[in-house]
Amino acid sequence: MTDAAIRIQSLSKTYADGKQALKAVDLDVPRGQIFGLLGPNGAGKSTLINILAGLVTKTAGSVSIWGFDIDAHPRNAKASIGIVPQEIVFDPFFTPFETLELFAGLYGVPKTKRRSMELLRAVHLADKADAYARTLSGGMKRRLLVAKAMVHAPPILVLDEPTAGVDIELRQQLWAYVRQLNAEGVTIVLTTHYLEEAEELCDRIAIINHGRVIANEATRTLVDMAREKVIELTLDRPIAAPPASPLFDRASVTGERVLRVTYIKNKASAADVLAAVTGAGYGIVDLSTRDGDLEDVFLNLTRTADAA
Repeated sequence: MTDAAIRIQSLSKTYADGKQALKAVDLDVPRGQIFGLLGPNGAGKSTLINILAGLVTKTAGSVSIWGFDIDAHPRNAKASIGIVPQEIVFDPFFTPFETLELFAGLYGVPKTKRRSMELLRAVHLADKADAYARTLSGGMKRRLLVAKAMVHAPPILVLDEPTAGVDIELRQQLWAYVRQLNAEGVTIVLTTHYLEEAEELCDRIAIINHGRVIANEATRTLVDMAREKVIELTLDRPIAAPPASPLFDRASVTGERVLRVTYIKNKASAADVLAAVTGAGYGIVDLSTRDGDLEDVFLNLTRTADAA
């Protein structure tokens, strides 16, 4: 058994129209982690997930899921993973309970071992067990998809944009359940456009762009790559234009007495910025700072990849 929940080696996919969606992707998802897979639209994330789900046939390379090669042991590989797709897809005339029972049967789960009501309680849908699925709200349908993906108790759960269109309260409920699953040993793979979610939830993040992995680091390491820092200064008198300094990456006046300065952390320090402002004849009444975050790193990396 490999220590990777998912191991991807030299994975490529070229569609019939000639579009190459994945280009020799190498990626390991460690067991027991919440792993983020980020990238702009069209980067190749959905193709990668559809290959894991068995919905798209790869062109080249190898993929193993929980130690099972998807070509040599497809049944075992599929039994080891649950996929929550972007699209809300299930029969609208089935109730949530019937939906879970049906899919548990398709996975060969004996009736005595099915956990349909347990799963509905976990995603806060027990009171909707016997309602038609078409009557559920968008957020409820999202949570039902999560429960459906877990009917066979897979060790890996893939969440593809699970909080799209979900309000804040339901999003928090969903993430609480995801954290609970992870604490119980389930490996989570998450794609999201909400970068603050990825930063808060994920142990490790890979960024894919134009079919290639351009970063694969611990979340803290990626955030530390954010080189920019912002200082907002309230001055002792009005300012018409920012003072010039080679230490400033950018500077702008955002209020009558407010100056915002962006600088690169490995080229200057906050003390250097303050000295430059006071050296220009201004007194500093107050200040606030903001470090770069995952969004800054994401934008910098994808822009660099686009320019290459």
